[in-house]
Amino acid sequence: MNGGGQSRQPRACVLVVDDDEQIRGLLRKIYERAHWTVVEALDGRDALRLLYSRRPDVVVLDVNMHGLDGWTTLERMREIAEVPVLMLTAHDGELEKVRALRAGADDYVTKPFGSQELLARTEALVRRAGRDSGEPRGERYDDGLLTMDLATRIVTVAAHEVALTPLEFRLLGAFARHPDHVLSAAQLIEHAWETGTGTRDQVKIYVGYLRRKLGPAGERIETVRGFGYRYRSRSGSGREDTS
Repeated sequence: MNGGGQSRQPRACVLVVDDDEQIRGLLRKIYERAHWTVVEALDGRDALRLLYSRRPDVVVLDVNMHGLDGWTTLERMREIAEVPVLMLTAHDGELEKVRALRAGADDYVTKPFGSQELLARTEALVRRAGRDSGEPRGERYDDGLLTMDLATRIVTVAAHEVALTPLEFRLLGAFARHPDHVLSAAQLIEHAWETGTGTRDQVKIYVGYLRRKLGPAGERIETVRGFGYRYRSRSGSGREDTS
């Protein structure tokens, strides 16, 4: 206790990456008022170093930075960590948002942003990451071609390891938990995206990414027209079922 009040423990650690000192100061104020631990990075290279040393729970990454920009920084982060990443962008256009999601971002917020929306989206990413990391140890999917270890987060196809982004991993996890069952776009969004941020078009895009990355296992992901998608645990007849 401190002065008769209840002590508050930091809720999580957020790595704020922005080369604008004023924006970093504003973000620090928003998160610290909500009892977060805040780590600041002045640029992309600093962010990659802190990603190793501080192991944040979530990253808030600005798109437009000098030197190593947000896109390149995100790409390198995805090579070394599965931490949730929320992108800050000054552009509200659909193409910018789609680019962020395709690049591996888990969510995005447009400047200028409201503090409550920013907090809500960041908290949701941390909650989802916590649920994912809380999967039972040793839970594993194996159909002879595709293996997926939910504890170690290793995916292999025909004994060859496949690198997936966190969102792709969650999407594949939904198929692995429900093999041979048709999952609607809404169900896949619930499993893989922050609630309310996913769209049917994004599901279609990321299913396409999985198909390409998984090779022969990706061919088992079928489109069931009018219903959704299905992963067949054994070789199916094709990617689209019109019946």
